[in-house]
Amino acid sequence: MRVLIVEDEPYLAEAVRDGLRLEAIAADVAADGDSALELLGVNSYDLAVLDRDIPGPSGDEVARRIVASGSGIPILMLTAADRIEDKASGFELGADDYLTKPFELRELVMRLRALDRRRAYARPPVREIAGLRLDPFRREVFRDGRHVALTRKQFAVLEVLVAAEGGVISAEELLQRAWDENANPFTNAVRITVSALRKRLGEPWIIATVPGVGYRIDTATDTITDTDTDTDTDTDTDTDTDTDTDTDTGTGTGTGTDATHPGGTHG
Repeated sequence: MRVLIVEDEPYLAEAVRDGLRLEAIAADVAADGDSALELLGVNSYDLAVLDRDIPGPSGDEVARRIVASGSGIPILMLTAADRIEDKASGFELGADDYLTKPFELRELVMRLRALDRRRAYARPPVREIAGLRLDPFRREVFRDGRHVALTRKQFAVLEVLVAAEGGVISAEELLQRAWDENANPFTNAVRITVSALRKRLGEPWIIATVPGVGYRIDTATDTITDTDTDTDTDTDTDTDTDTDTDTDTGTGTGTGTDATHPGGTHG
């Protein structure tokens, strides 16, 4: 999942961005309306989190533009305006959800997950395909009943592939949806992460490489070989070789083959 956060308070924006990244949600930040509209014009987002009172075009105007574009991006308004009249006007503008400040990050994450489930079409909160069971709320993955511990980035990549329901996802789309705007388009991170993810899930391999196209979840697992060797040392000069030793339940204690990007500093 990739989220656009439109918030002019830098410390709050960075805290939300970093918190979402810990939940395997890629997030970009825009500090004003012009930056928000620019990012919306060049990137594909699953959700938008808007503060209403921002410099430049207001959060309300950004919401109007999103709705008018027909993109169908769900909007969550995150604002200090807490009167019932404020909420009513927000929903009239096209907001799908409304959360007032101050707030708990956990509640924001739950609301974003719920909006993502409803986006485009109804789908179950727990997704299952080809013996895989992925729970986005608990961030747990099971294969044929066996728990699989994944790093945050591996989970984010698998979530995109599972949501495609067997469709092919290109490396470029994975980079766009599971990483963020700081991702180097020339990095080997996608190939390395997919290879590590495939090994974590175990044999028979369930992630198929479609040469020259991308990756997909394949039910014909007996025919898949691991063509994405991860012996590449990834000479990318980015400082994004996250050692990912998180102890979050459901994500495991991965050893950093997934090359995540720096999350910034908290305010």
